[in-house]
Amino acid sequence: MKSSSLLSISLLILVTAIAPALWGTTYIVTTELLPADRPFIAAFLRLFPAGLLLVLFSRHLPKSSEWPRIIILSILNFAIFHVLLFVAAYRLPGGLAAVVGAIQPLLMMVLIWLVDDRKPAQLALFASVIGVFGMAALLLSPNSHWDLIGIIAATVGAMLMTSGVFLARRWRTDMPLLAFTGWQLLIAGFLLAPLAWLIDPPLLTLTTKNLLGYGYLSLFGTTLAYVLWFNGISKLSPVAVSSLGLLSPISAVIIGWVALGQSITGTALIGLIAVLASILIVQWALVPKK
Repeated sequence: MKSSSLLSISLLILVTAIAPALWGTTYIVTTELLPADRPFIAAFLRLFPAGLLLVLFSRHLPKSSEWPRIIILSILNFAIFHVLLFVAAYRLPGGLAAVVGAIQPLLMMVLIWLVDDRKPAQLALFASVIGVFGMAALLLSPNSHWDLIGIIAATVGAMLMTSGVFLARRWRTDMPLLAFTGWQLLIAGFLLAPLAWLIDPPLLTLTTKNLLGYGYLSLFGTTLAYVLWFNGISKLSPVAVSSLGLLSPISAVIIGWVALGQSITGTALIGLIAVLASILIVQWALVPKK
């Protein structure tokens, strides 16, 4: 491979990696800035404004044949996934909630193998298994506090996100990137609106802190992050993109350490290093060398 092509792929990987790094901030924002125990409202206020902004900016209406796929992707990538994300964020420490996503690259390889009959590269498969063991080390660390419902929510969320990434690349059309992202966000917001109204306790007042939290998650954690993410999905291997999702726990743990004084030592530290190593090995294994 020419050095210029390798440089462009490396740059694309780095830019795509910004998305999961931003997602890793979701956990501290949720626990420190948002009202407690409102996962449906948090998901709605994160998705709907971002979707509306992108749809208005792109001014592109999907074709009639594209609507079914857009709706399915909006459910997998956003509606159900973000409710589960906030359930996990409310019930688990940030790094622990995010690191459950270590199963995503392995799930992606299995999905590609079953659907497309493409066996995974041995090195990438090995690296993904390392990521799972790293996740297990974090979960089983004596210092880890975990909640069964939170773990289930994070695990099911990882499975949905894997399916969404797979289908988003498979179903990608010539629709502009901003419209492709925006319509998924907007539809997910519409689907969540009645659930947020009926299930969660009402938001009687919003403090400045709450507004800043919701605004940050919508503009940076959603609008910016998902535009970068779907751009990466359209150009990179789905396994490589899934492995980048593991940067979310790295970001969450570092933020928890810096902002909240949370420590990570012993078995948990080994697990964290294993997850990071898994990301690096998968990226190296899947970048063409010639």
